[in-house]
Amino acid sequence: MKNQEKNKARRSFLKKITLGSMLVSSAPYAMAGSYKQRLIMEGRNYDEKRYAANDHVNLALIGSGIIGIEDTKTALKVPGVKLVAACDLYTGRLDRAKELWGNDIFVTRDYREVLNRKDIDAVIIATPDHWHKKITIDAMKAGKAVYCEKPMIQQFEDGHDMIKAQKETGMLCQIGSQGMSSLGNEKARQLYEDGAIGDIVMLDMYNDRYSSEGAWQYPIPPDANPDTIDFDTFLGRAPKVPYDPIRFFRWRNYRDYGTGVAGDLFVHAFSTLHYVISSLGPVRALSTGGLRYWKDGRDVPDVTITLYDYPDTKTHAAFNAAFRINFIAGSGGGYGFKLVGTEGMMEVGQNSVRLVRAKLGMKPSGYSLAAYTKENQKKIVEEYDLKFLDSRKSDLKIGETIYEAPSDYKGGRYDHFTKLFKAMRGEAKVIEDTTYGMRAAGAALLANESYFAGKPVGWDPVNMKLT
Repeated sequence: MKNQEKNKARRSFLKKITLGSMLVSSAPYAMAGSYKQRLIMEGRNYDEKRYAANDHVNLALIGSGIIGIEDTKTALKVPGVKLVAACDLYTGRLDRAKELWGNDIFVTRDYREVLNRKDIDAVIIATPDHWHKKITIDAMKAGKAVYCEKPMIQQFEDGHDMIKAQKETGMLCQIGSQGMSSLGNEKARQLYEDGAIGDIVMLDMYNDRYSSEGAWQYPIPPDANPDTIDFDTFLGRAPKVPYDPIRFFRWRNYRDYGTGVAGDLFVHAFSTLHYVISSLGPVRALSTGGLRYWKDGRDVPDVTITLYDYPDTKTHAAFNAAFRINFIAGSGGGYGFKLVGTEGMMEVGQNSVRLVRAKLGMKPSGYSLAAYTKENQKKIVEEYDLKFLDSRKSDLKIGETIYEAPSDYKGGRYDHFTKLFKAMRGEAKVIEDTTYGMRAAGAALLANESYFAGKPVGWDPVNMKLT
């Protein structure tokens, strides 16, 4: 932000420190004049309208695995949505779909049969990453609105083809990064634009896991065999290999089908970061790491650290982002997403934002004064006291605020689906279209590009290309 815009934003924030939200509790810090408070964010006005049967959005699920089921469960909570079909390459998941949603839904192992149905308005695509491009483009050409799970792409060139298809077909396509439409993201964006943290200096994101499931070692069902799994179709554009149920059910562990921790986890953080600060993305990435523990045949690292450089733009100062993933975190696990600025810090979640504004220490302490005589120490202190007479006033602007979602909040995933279905009815716009999805996934996949090349890589965030 330019200086005039920055100053205006900061003044705006200082006026709003305790306005616009419901105060839950407040207590003073030890330092006089600072604050500590919890505020409830303004909730959603959820649409409880009842729709006639012929006004329902008829939905189909393509890829009825873990995330596909979670997505569908959430989508069906939105009024006016009905599931009519499910597709998966493993018959056990089709049986599970009927257990969940009734024997009357249409099930198939061929996604093209879903797209050929005239009664389907929208599809959820929750397949392995290497199928996203093909099925998404085919779905849009078939006249279906699309909710494609993140990451939108497996390879950089996929994105431009998907963007082109969306423009040519005019169909809606929303990329599924669950926190994008959340109250937490919206509050963080408002606070950032109001100048709450000053100029951004760093983004610190980490995701620690300490379980086999968290490291993608999903269980293999006892009925898995070449008859119940269409393994050849699963391979798609990937290299041909003999039937292997481990590759099928634990596909995230392989570069042939997935995108590693970058595509699974980084992309969520990029979606949120770019939304909060209105950014197009980084210009450089450097990644390191290794396979430290889960040596189960996977060819992607289980520990990785990636550093990103962001340029100075109209909406943010130049800053650095650090992304860290540890799949063998002996500490027990945890997650963090922290925006650090020149005047404060925000920890952002889907349901909450923790804002801390600290005071920049500008006066010398005993540590640096110890090398001078007592007479010079006194003169230095007096000089700094005169220079920073307004320090007491600045003390009143520091403290901690936790913004929390109201108890009836239905969550970011629900909000994301609601936006898509409202957009289908002409009542809203999608928040993460193919261009947005490409920028989030492209930034994430720079980590893989750098890691496997063993060197830094450049990125053009405007044209979405490697440099």
